Amino acid sequence: MADKHLADEDIANIACGMADNPFALLGFHRLGDRASAAVVRAFEPLASAVSIETGSGEIPMERIDTSGLFEASVPETVCDYKLIIYAHDGARSIKDDAYRFGPTIGELDSHLFLEGSHCDLYKKLGARQIVLDGVAGVAFAVWAPDAYRVSVVGDFNRWDGRSNVMRRHPVSGVWDIFIPGLAAGELYKYEIIARDGRLLPLKADPFAFYSEVRPSTASIVWNSGGSASKKPGAPPQDAASPVSIYEAHLGSWKRHPDGSFMNYRELAAELIPYAKWMGFTHIELLPVTEHPLDASWGYQTTGMFAPTSRFGTPDDFGYFVDACHKSGLGLILDWVGAHFPKDAHGLADFDGRSLYEYADSRLGEREGWGTRVYDFGRAEVVNFLLASAAFWPCEYGIDGLRFDAVASMLYLDYGRSDGRWLPNRYGGNENLEAVDFCRRVNGLLAREFPCVATYAEESTGWPMVSRPASEGGLGFSYKWNMGWMHDTLEYMGRDPIHRRYHHHEFAHSAEYAFSENFVLPLSHDEVVHCKCSLLNKMPGDMWQKFANLRALYAYMWTFPGKKLLFMGSEFAQGAEWSETRGLDWRELENPHNKGVQRLVRDLNALYRAEPALHASDSNSDGFEWLDAHDDANSIFSYVRRYGGEYLVVVANMTPIVREDYRIALPCPAPLEEILDTDSFEYGGSGVANPGRLEPSRTGHCGREFSLALTVPPLAVIILKPINE
Repeated sequence: MADKHLADEDIANIACGMADNPFALLGFHRLGDRASAAVVRAFEPLASAVSIETGSGEIPMERIDTSGLFEASVPETVCDYKLIIYAHDGARSIKDDAYRFGPTIGELDSHLFLEGSHCDLYKKLGARQIVLDGVAGVAFAVWAPDAYRVSVVGDFNRWDGRSNVMRRHPVSGVWDIFIPGLAAGELYKYEIIARDGRLLPLKADPFAFYSEVRPSTASIVWNSGGSASKKPGAPPQDAASPVSIYEAHLGSWKRHPDGSFMNYRELAAELIPYAKWMGFTHIELLPVTEHPLDASWGYQTTGMFAPTSRFGTPDDFGYFVDACHKSGLGLILDWVGAHFPKDAHGLADFDGRSLYEYADSRLGEREGWGTRVYDFGRAEVVNFLLASAAFWPCEYGIDGLRFDAVASMLYLDYGRSDGRWLPNRYGGNENLEAVDFCRRVNGLLAREFPCVATYAEESTGWPMVSRPASEGGLGFSYKWNMGWMHDTLEYMGRDPIHRRYHHHEFAHSAEYAFSENFVLPLSHDEVVHCKCSLLNKMPGDMWQKFANLRALYAYMWTFPGKKLLFMGSEFAQGAEWSETRGLDWRELENPHNKGVQRLVRDLNALYRAEPALHASDSNSDGFEWLDAHDDANSIFSYVRRYGGEYLVVVANMTPIVREDYRIALPCPAPLEEILDTDSFEYGGSGVANPGRLEPSRTGHCGREFSLALTVPPLAVIILKPINE
């Protein structure tokens, strides 16, 4: 029971905002020595006077400290009251008292959070618009277990940390307060005093659904904005389905003439129809989670639950997602759980010490990137990441998550020199806690959202990345095939005259093509930072560059694995990508660029239409070399098949037309040429094999049947049996 007369120490602590338990001092309290009396205390530092409105009258409050602490005796039945605030200019306002409301975080929530299994955590922490005891307002809750004091600050209290000091839950380290009268659109941050008395930089809400546009960093009260639409027409992503991904950066796909960003709704009107017209099945967005620096492309995230405000509100982002689904496209988000930036308003040293990151810099610092590493051994941090991963499919209906920099999570010595990393308990370099996290997050998503796929950007030989955890794998749906990308681009970058000496490099990818469920990525990482565009990675004069690129794409679309191509590459943009400007769309006025765009569109259509090109991507029965050893001519031939259907692919990696070139065949069925990258319509020279192509019983490469062809220069042709 409270005592009416506060100790001088309590008054001083309230006045300077250092009261460690403000709910024991402020608000309504029954008096222990008087059975029918109570007291109300309020701290209003900007008020000239304060009264209590009880419904039956107004009770003036006494100022008991010059700082703005007021007190009044009231009947014990007056627990449902309002405060009447009189400003020095005579203005009068009425509000509910935040300190008369109970906690918004229950014991079960705290228990689940401590054990790391509260998958709806974003519905409890952060800023939530609720109605409590019949009063509308916002419930704030934040995890800061080592803080001495935490306050919510914003325009509503003139950013005064003394005004809305929060309640501490000692067991979980969560702080909460319900502030009546607040609604969507309010700016806020957390003011934290560390255990050692330091006043920390104001912190944005780790669970905020919306933030100010950079460079401002305040969080904004908002509903999630999600629609969790029924995903009409969203395509499947299983191993037997065609998955062709258009990777895009929203800030630089296209811009307004004045250089400003297009918003989510404008992008929905242009980007989505374009990707659909091009024949892609999915769009993958570079991170749209809130981030302070444009140049990070979103990979240094500060808001794991907030779509960036650069392009509009959460509602606008929800509109973009729905537009994808209504068009029949799936949407994949790049999700960054490997590290986070050190920005003062973010997660780094959140409550005055290492909270979200490993405390030891040999674990918690990513030196090469200037970022911090999440503490995968702490249940609450893992719970934060699990909740974020679940949030996007649950609230927005996202179809897939691409996990960035998985290798940096898995290896303790990733990017570290000797003496700058700590081995695990067995003396190895594997981050066993991160391994467990990968399995947990993939298990959670597979269980709760079975249609959501996860993609790992994992650049090492870590085994079974895309195999179930029950079999010892990490549980991802797919792994980016970085080996294929490196081998292929290195080979294609060589002058054709030298390719015969590197023939095995091109064929090597088939040796491990089925060790994982692979995506073949030609991503943003390959066309930035002086790496050149894909077009300018190709050797030769301009005609040969385009021809090489067309051959590369046809090889990619016919090789086992799902497809991913970064924006601009589909029309052979000449300049490397920059996040500071839109794509060079005017290049489509060039017939060669237009031809590459048409080829990619046709490849997508063929890929979707032919099960032989997609249904056995993860099955070795779906691919077979016809001849991988003709290094003298730098020609490869292979079969893609599914069930009783098959296609024959022939790739000539030299600028020489090969007349009467013989290829082996799997059976004697007559064939027709259904795609030729050297076609005039793609900008090629028009060398082709028209009409019906009849195999012969001439043995070749150990097979009974073969076919003599004219193989065009720097080109790939695709042959299909004629259905008779």
